Amino acid sequence: MRRRDMFRTAVATLAAGGALIGLHKARAADAAGTARIVYHLSDLDKAAFVLGNIRNHYEGTDGKVVIALVVHGPALAAFKSKAASGSVSSGFAALQKQGLAAHACANTMQGMDMSLTDLLPGFVTAARGGVVKLAELQRDGYVYLRP
Repeated sequence: MRRRDMFRTAVATLAAGGALIGLHKARAADAAGTARIVYHLSDLDKAAFVLGNIRNHYEGTDGKVVIALVVHGPALAAFKSKAASGSVSSGFAALQKQGLAAHACANTMQGMDMSLTDLLPGFVTAARGGVVKLAELQRDGYVYLRP
């Protein structure tokens, strides 16, 4: 291969890589520039902390953000309507009003013998599992955060 051909190949490769990076950045925000974020919560002791992070995220972006929360494993117990702390219950309700999309892992619910009616209002089921939902949201351009 000639030097000129090697240079052209290198430039084409870099351009393709740059296009992929640009595509990823474009997918992480909608046409209006609104970021899409997914928070991952599986640790029971971090429930209030993560809700605080989400509240701060809404405030720091003046609400110009789309946020999803995926809860699985032990953390789901923090959202049981009969056992949720006052701070988790009120914090979660306030975030729902701001547009939080909350997903509860179907596998965890089955393992804990609970249903959506056992959880605070506002959850939907991540039917194929919490980790699958996380991967789907990332594929759809959501930025992944796990505080």
